[in-house]
Formats: sequence, structure tokens, C-alpha cells
Amino acid sequence: MRTLPIEDRAEIDEIIKSCKTCFVAMSENDRPYVLPMNFALEGDVVILHSAQSGRMWETMQKNGHVCINWTLGEELAWQDERSGCSYRVRSKSVVVEGTVEFVDDYNEKERCLHLLMAHYSNREFKFNAPAVKNVGIMKVHIENISAKEFGAKAVTPWNG
Repeated sequence: MRTLPIEDRAEIDEIIKSCKTCFVAMSENDRPYVLPMNFALEGDVVILHSAQSGRMWETMQKNGHVCINWTLGEELAWQDERSGCSYRVRSKSVVVEGTVEFVDDYNEKERCLHLLMAHYSNREFKFNAPAVKNVGIMKVHIENISAKEFGAKAVTPWNG
């Protein structure tokens, strides 16, 4: 089984959009800190939301450089069922590095909330003014993106 790079941006976006949770890593006083979060993807921007206070919000305010991971797939695969070293989880993973922009504009926050909800549901949602004002919206501008497929079957002339 191989680890193969995924170069096609459409395939990368499909992996991201197939996930329900992303893991956002940040650095707080040179210490790593990671959180699972809900998200939306819009082109080269990942949209996140949270309270406008707390450890994550304050950490991102101090250091806006983040790394985000999405992983799709949990199928166990092996080459030799008797050899533990040949086991792995067959999956696809995307890693993004980017910089956080905090959104203050009311209309843009509301638009981002609609994008976030559209990732999880095809319903129409309404947001009241206090909810929009009090939510923290962050846009992560993608600077680097990479993706890999883990546990891919080796392609040989006899298996395609």
C-alpha cells in the first residue's frame, strides 16, 4: 500500500466538503493547541465560527497563523494480515496552512453564517441580530494546501 499525493484541486475540495469536522491547530506561547471545529469552504477561504472570547479566540488574536486538517476514511487495510507493520488506515487527508482574518462587518458575518449552515444542511436559516453581532467569524486565507491518499493499492499491470 502506498501514500500518494493528490494534486487535483477539485478532488481536494471534494475531500474537504465530505468532512463534517476540521481540526484547527494554532500556537499559544509556542505551545501547540488543536480544536475540532465546524467549517465552510469558499474558494481559497475556510470559514470558522466561535464565541468572541476564550482560549481559541485569544490565541488566534495573538497569532493568526493556523494549520487545518481534514481526514476522510477509516477503513483498516493490510498487505499481510499476520504482519502488524503492514496495517494502516485507508484514508485521504488535506492540510491547509493559512492566516486568520477576523470578520467584523455585520452583513459579511451573516453571509458567512449562511455558508457555514449550507455545509451541514440544505434548509434556509435566519439569524437574529444579537446572534450575528455576538458570533465570532474567522476567515482562514489558504496559503498552502496539500493532500494525500494513504493505503492506496499499488497499480500493477494485472490489477489496473
